[in-house]
Amino acid sequence: MDAATVGLAVSTVIFALRPGENGHVATLWIPLVRRITEPFNGQWALPGGFLRSDESLELAAGRNLFETTALEPAYLEQLFAFGEVDRAPGGRVVSVVYWALVRPDLADQAAVGENVQWFPADDLPDLAFDHNSIVDYALWRLRSKMEYSRIAHALLGETFTLAELREVHEAVRGKPIDPANFRRHVEHSEALVATEERRTGTKHRPPRLYRYNTQFELADNGPLTRRPSGAGKE
Repeated sequence: MDAATVGLAVSTVIFALRPGENGHVATLWIPLVRRITEPFNGQWALPGGFLRSDESLELAAGRNLFETTALEPAYLEQLFAFGEVDRAPGGRVVSVVYWALVRPDLADQAAVGENVQWFPADDLPDLAFDHNSIVDYALWRLRSKMEYSRIAHALLGETFTLAELREVHEAVRGKPIDPANFRRHVEHSEALVATEERRTGTKHRPPRLYRYNTQFELADNGPLTRRPSGAGKE
């Protein structure tokens, strides 16, 4: 096939921690966009689109994400390039996929509607193209990173309790974690700093708030502050 017929697209997998379907246990969710054109008209897909000739891959990822969902992630990283010959009907398309993390308060600002909805990351419908496989790969990457980076910070506020941090790890890994072992592990880690503040409004003794040590960067941090032109302006 002539190289001139190969299209280059950018897609993004956005993870957010949101209440589970029972309203209590937090789980990972992702926003999907309903396609309104062929191929796969009416089917859910990842936010994305073709690369413009005057923009970088990072700016294209941020622009497509903002235009479809109004989200600006705290963490954005290039995941992988997917380019199987038959992944898109009607022509060869290579997709450079990014993955992003947003905090729950920012996730609530997503422009949801008839064509944009949140779905549990582990319970998705049949998506367009090879997007189910892309999400599976992104989940594997996120769960791997939780073992050695402070990437959980992107799913939390600036300060948090150890219980809130453990909840993020449990939601991402999809399994419970022993609270005592988790506390011992993180309290001996140089990545966390205890503050003098406590979480108020709880039934029991107010738990201490922690923050991440700013001397440690997010592993493989992407363009956190770069935004698509015109996005996020007051």
